[in-house]
Amino acid sequence: MKRLLLVLPLLAACATPREACISQASQQLMTLDALVIETQDNIARGYALATQQQVVPVQKTCTVRDSNGQPIFVPCNEVEVRDIQVPVAIDLNAERAKLASLQERQRQMRGAVDAAVASCIATHPE
Repeated sequence: MKRLLLVLPLLAACATPREACISQASQQLMTLDALVIETQDNIARGYALATQQQVVPVQKTCTVRDSNGQPIFVPCNEVEVRDIQVPVAIDLNAERAKLASLQERQRQMRGAVDAAVASCIATHPE
């Protein structure tokens, strides 16, 4: 979800004024939709997933130069940081209450977004 939210501004930069207007009007609802899906998944699984970073040593081949300037390939260690998903305990009752609240907010916002999209279409006819 986070990656999608990071890509949206880049896509909006290539959009027509109408598409950019619609994207901007819909952005909060799209975020809310993603939160509803994430909460539903947490309830279905019975736990949430959190992202943690893990440092992993990786054996690679590095290039060094000898005294004559010729390349020599030698084994070397590098470190990579990877994102991993780990389970996190949740209160299912609180998660259900959160879902109900998100869905109510989603219903309320949908009408406002529909009106804003209609305004975008009227303002920027293609």
